[in-house]
Amino acid sequence: MEIERKFLIKEGAFPFRDYPYKDYEQGYLNTKPVVRVRHEGDDYVLTYKGKGMMVREEYNLPLNKESFEHLIAKADGNIIRKRRYFIPLGELTVELDEFREPFAPLLMAEVEFPSEEAARSFAPPEWFGEDVTLNKEYHNATMSQKKF
Repeated sequence: MEIERKFLIKEGAFPFRDYPYKDYEQGYLNTKPVVRVRHEGDDYVLTYKGKGMMVREEYNLPLNKESFEHLIAKADGNIIRKRRYFIPLGELTVELDEFREPFAPLLMAEVEFPSEEAARSFAPPEWFGEDVTLNKEYHNATMSQKKF
């Protein structure tokens, strides 16, 4: 089960580039339901995500590089590339995504929670912008289908 909230971040609002990061590349084989392939560092993963906005099922299956390359070539729409920064926030971790073209200069933070109650009671830090958790426009699967 994945329980997360998403927020926009304004450039210059926080020195996120001072934190550790990983580069991601991901493509969507399907968006209803979400079936995604992702490459991060030496890891390759196929992910299934159930319905929902803040709370939804998520299952991950490891892939090898060859399987990933075969599947991402079949991805529908935009390939999403982003650099994800990992920022500690108390007992939580902010995963701040700095998107590459064609989505640059979009900055979006995700915070995962242990429970729905924790997610609902979360008070975001002042450097967080608009809460876009319930806005499908900011789900990566939707973004993969955007026309430019």
